[in-house]
Amino acid sequence: MPAAPAAPDGPPPQTRRAPAHTPGPRVPEAPDPDTNPDAPALELLVHGVGGATPEEMLGDPRTTRVTGDATAAVFRRTEDVDAEDRPGDHRNKPIPEAYVWSNLTSGNGIRALWLLLLPFMVVNLAHWMRPTAGGSARTVRFYGVLVRLVALTLTLLLVAAACEVALDLTAWQCAGSASCSGEKSWLGFLSTAHGGWWSQPGRRIALAALVPAALTGLLWYLSHRTWSAYESQQPLPGAEEDAAGPALGRPGFWYGRRLVARLRAAHTAAGFLVVAAALTAATARHDRAADSTVLDVCGWALQGALLAGAAVVVWVVCRRGRTESRFDTALDRALVGLLPAGALVGLVLAVLYAGWSRPAWSSVGRLDGGARSFGLLTLAQLLLVLALAVTAVLLDRRAPVARTAMRGLGGPAVAMLACALGGVMTGGVAQRVADWLDGSGTPGMATGPDAPLAGPPVLLTWQASVIPPLLLVLLALALYYGVRTWRLRAALRPVVEAGHPTERPDPVRTGRIALARAAAELTDHAPRMLAALSGATLVLGGIALTGAVLYDEVPGRAAEGTPSPVEAVAHTAQSLGSWLIGFGFLLLVTWGRRAYRDPKARRTIGILWDVGTFWPRAAHPFAPPCYAERAVPDLTWRMATWTERTRGRLVISGHSQGSVLAAAAVWQLPRRTRRRVALLTYGAPLERLYGRWFPAYFGPACLRHLHDEVDCWRNLWRHTDPIGGPVRVVPDEGRHPVDHDALLDPLAYGRTRTHPLPAPILGHSDYQADPVFAAERDALLDRLPETNLPRQNTPHG
Repeated sequence: MPAAPAAPDGPPPQTRRAPAHTPGPRVPEAPDPDTNPDAPALELLVHGVGGATPEEMLGDPRTTRVTGDATAAVFRRTEDVDAEDRPGDHRNKPIPEAYVWSNLTSGNGIRALWLLLLPFMVVNLAHWMRPTAGGSARTVRFYGVLVRLVALTLTLLLVAAACEVALDLTAWQCAGSASCSGEKSWLGFLSTAHGGWWSQPGRRIALAALVPAALTGLLWYLSHRTWSAYESQQPLPGAEEDAAGPALGRPGFWYGRRLVARLRAAHTAAGFLVVAAALTAATARHDRAADSTVLDVCGWALQGALLAGAAVVVWVVCRRGRTESRFDTALDRALVGLLPAGALVGLVLAVLYAGWSRPAWSSVGRLDGGARSFGLLTLAQLLLVLALAVTAVLLDRRAPVARTAMRGLGGPAVAMLACALGGVMTGGVAQRVADWLDGSGTPGMATGPDAPLAGPPVLLTWQASVIPPLLLVLLALALYYGVRTWRLRAALRPVVEAGHPTERPDPVRTGRIALARAAAELTDHAPRMLAALSGATLVLGGIALTGAVLYDEVPGRAAEGTPSPVEAVAHTAQSLGSWLIGFGFLLLVTWGRRAYRDPKARRTIGILWDVGTFWPRAAHPFAPPCYAERAVPDLTWRMATWTERTRGRLVISGHSQGSVLAAAAVWQLPRRTRRRVALLTYGAPLERLYGRWFPAYFGPACLRHLHDEVDCWRNLWRHTDPIGGPVRVVPDEGRHPVDHDALLDPLAYGRTRTHPLPAPILGHSDYQADPVFAAERDALLDRLPETNLPRQNTPHG
């Protein structure tokens, strides 16, 4: 480790340079007739993750909503509502406005249920993390197909877990055992001991199929409800498509109704088909063994129809991706309506088929087909992730981009983690329900009359058993980077003191500043952490699948007869893994329940959605909705209509995630409007996070294009900020630089006349408290009249 590392990603540490504005040569001509020199200027503030109130953003307890609704709106101070009619009051300062969008991710209590959709959100991110295209359109399409197939397996996994709980553990195993159902009064009418109409196994599982079918219907409803509120927002008309420009500037980028509708129909149909297959597989096996010709033929016919339906679902998922180059208002209404309806008809037929009277049928062991289903799904996920990794490597090699996270393998790594999250959540449900129904202990371990349940498929137990070693990997990573941060803190102490040569050294103060800077650098090591975690998950997942297939026993029983240390490790991993997976599921439910009741807790969870749901639903239709499909059109419409109405200057000022929204909105503006808008970003993850993890959309070429289109752009950042950083756009000669030198943090090292009390280390917050903020904002507004002149063929465009 170097003794005193300087900041490799930006200007010299802890320095501030006065704003230097050296405009290049420009031939003056008549002012743009759309410019009104007497019109006031507007500052449109956009907050970041975690949200903010309009009172906090505007620094005034009296605010008024000027446009928007209860979900997202623009606010002004009450005294500024009619500021355009009083231009003299704002001659020397812009009118402040605040765009508040936090309710898009943490509004009502129903959004707490989005926690159950976490794997869907994560796999959707994998779609957008692909490397740059490099002219390989077919490879790009294949990458999208692979991600959509991984997303489909997650839906199948969720519904299969619901079938495991409702059909296998409850209706088949517990209701078929007198010792289990006798302790559950609510299962009495299904119990074989009572001998009622519902006591036959086929009828029990047919009734239980209502649970996973209802879950599928709920997912469809939530997706459709959010679809009408988010994806159906009309973009600003008149935006031109630039074939050489970035994707975020295309007219149809933030309007994904058609793809989401197709995927929603396919995933809904897939859910119904999984339930129908679970009913049909077990029933058809019994009919084949019972030599019932008519029922056997019906079983084969129904299975063939379900297989054909599955083929159609896969074809729909693979057939069409996103349409971004144009504003596509078409909907495949026949497909969207007929595909789920046809699958629902198949489910009804499967219920009737399973519910047919079979007096000789008895439920023994596990429901047929469950173990194979989970095994095939796990194998499919591992193979798809590996294929995705190969595709990502090919894309990255064709058009490598500097600083791309994991050399283009970020998408496959995130897809692997999505599969792991899905496995943990579904396995946790099955394990907890099995433990609740089976009062004797761990299902699958005990035998005899005290162990009424065979338990869930052994693969789920094997997957739970690999959680402890995965946690050891996490612990090792935490220790390594904890030690590294502490050492970097010591190395940065002389750097911090060198930045304040006139101050008397204070070891405690220096240590705190150095620790803040060292901790902020952990963000740049996130790719290595994710690589280690996803790699360990892939290897351990393969081990779990192999062990379940080879032994067909839970790890504790499979290790019997091995050396005592091996057997002890197997028993410990199984018991601890079962406890951890159940604890994790209960923690998720508890957190969701608290968020449902407590708006503060819901806002905390909303921070997760602020980061994860910026991107449209391109892979999974049941993921939480993309708030940017509402926020970006809101900002674009506001900027375009205000500048058109007043012919004034406008600076859009975005903090943290708000800077990403601001940049996306500016990309969507028509060129004529874009020339009258300045962009001020601070604490911006545009390059540090989005540019590295999403290089095809925020890579160096994209950010350079934004700078070319918006000459008035300034970016503020700090060394102590763990999220924001420089955007690293190198301007042409004579052009204004985008990145300001790193701002001082804290503003004062010791006590001064200006700061008689110790100045706080601000990190990612309170950029507006720095005097540089107001100076740079005013400088941007002063430069805007230049951009209103007709562009000439000069060295800077």
